[in-house]
Amino acid sequence: MKQLWQQLENHLSAHNPELLADLNPPATDAQIRELEKTIGVQLLADFVEFLKVHNGQAGRAEPLFEGYRFLSSGEIAKESKLWSNLLNTGAFKGFKPEPQSGVTAAWWSDRWIPFAANDEGDCICLDLEPAAEGVKGQVIQIWHDDGGREILAGSFEKFVSDTLR
Repeated sequence: MKQLWQQLENHLSAHNPELLADLNPPATDAQIRELEKTIGVQLLADFVEFLKVHNGQAGRAEPLFEGYRFLSSGEIAKESKLWSNLLNTGAFKGFKPEPQSGVTAAWWSDRWIPFAANDEGDCICLDLEPAAEGVKGQVIQIWHDDGGREILAGSFEKFVSDTLR
């Protein structure tokens, strides 16, 4: 992950210094532990390593991931709790998910870790509980008002690598 970050930082330095300057300092071990405690999930090592280089972005520049802002550990916890609270209060009752093969047929799962979000309520998530055809750690896109649940990459590392293209 550090090598991917270095490539990404080199690219941003040459092509988008404002976005590079928008990246937060590294997440601390305490912040990572607090995130895992809050969401009740142990994060994958490559994602933790990613957060330990930059803990999200401030949000004053364009989003890092094609229209989706890279969330800090605190924002990940808030976004996750928001979706979980909506699920637990029945807000998604009657909504019909239409997942791509490999993604659990749900409107929301507490095992989806939202690490990027747009300003419209949609997220890019690590999927820690995929359907039988999926892979733990795949990256999925979810929409707040559409049942589509799409796999963007088979792993977080692949997702980040694709961002460099």
